[in-house]
Amino acid sequence: MKEIVLAKYGEMVLKGLNKQTFENMLVKNVKRRLKSLGNFRLVSTQSTLYITPEDDGTNLEEVVERVGKIFGIATLCRACVCEKDFSDITEKSIEYLKDILSEVKTFKVNAKRADKTFPMKSPEICAELGGILLSRFDNLSVDVKNPEITVTVEIRDTNAYVHGENIKGAGGLPVGSSGNAMLMLSGGIDSPVAGYMMAKRGVRITAVHYVSPPYTSDRARLKVEQLCEKMTDYCGGIAFYCVPFTEIQEAIKDNCPEVYFTVIMRRLMMEIAQRIAENDNCQALITGESVGQVASQTMQAITCTDAVCRMPVFRPLVGMDKTEIIEIARKIDTFDISTLPYEDCCTVFTPRHPKVRPLLADVEKAQNAFDFELLIKKAVENTEMKTFNYQG
Repeated sequence: MKEIVLAKYGEMVLKGLNKQTFENMLVKNVKRRLKSLGNFRLVSTQSTLYITPEDDGTNLEEVVERVGKIFGIATLCRACVCEKDFSDITEKSIEYLKDILSEVKTFKVNAKRADKTFPMKSPEICAELGGILLSRFDNLSVDVKNPEITVTVEIRDTNAYVHGENIKGAGGLPVGSSGNAMLMLSGGIDSPVAGYMMAKRGVRITAVHYVSPPYTSDRARLKVEQLCEKMTDYCGGIAFYCVPFTEIQEAIKDNCPEVYFTVIMRRLMMEIAQRIAENDNCQALITGESVGQVASQTMQAITCTDAVCRMPVFRPLVGMDKTEIIEIARKIDTFDISTLPYEDCCTVFTPRHPKVRPLLADVEKAQNAFDFELLIKKAVENTEMKTFNYQG
């Protein structure tokens, strides 16, 4: 019995003349993600991607697991391939779904007849197949409103397909379809979630992280690299830039008022990130900030930070509370890594009483007390880069 995976598109179906561009990008992303599992034939038609294994013994459970994390796909399922003949559909429905149909009590049949030349209409398919399944499985009864399982028959161009419930996909748009952006990846809970949220909107993610040895340890950097590896499940390949930040932080401590340490540090981080982003063809920055979460994330502090930015700054978590952010972090499996007890550079020289509502003029005056330009250039020049690719 031949089995394939059907992956249904999400909001891509709403695209106009450039829909093909999105589809092509999605197909490329799927090919990359499945490459290590064998050979597959991918056909895109009627807002569905048909993923057909060409090797015997292909692990379709793993295929579904991987494809379910690819942005651009709304739902997916394993399906049995049938001839466009009702007898064949009936025979294979019984055989393909017998295990699950034997375990549930209620069901219904749903039919989708994309090929209007098929002699039976959708209501006829539902009624006839439903009656046959009722006669074959004594434990079953029909519940059209809240069934334990929905048996779906899809009559398509070349074949018919039978499957059980659809699995929810990752949604969104294919990674790469909305350009490139640089994620300020701190190592905490928020920033990986912010990267995930923007990747879901089709943005290809590059990450930048700041280290301040000896104040931060190698384990803190390793923690962030582990986050990058974990994020590739959803974001695909990630270029990771590690910026030495010790001299800049020491200069802030020695030359700027303590109440402005954090906001000045954030401004200098933004400046460095922009310079790296411009060299890496990124069109925006991404942060994990949420309004009011900490002193550096008040509206006034964010205004002071954004004043140095020459490109858009995306804050996908800006209106979310911590509980919502943690829920997503657990979903994408970054929470346990983010909560490892290794401090990042943002905790170095944290002021005892930071200015919660700083004025831009005062912050600029405090920052201009020292010329950071040479230190910024040095940090950019000494930045290390490595690439994390999907390891499935």
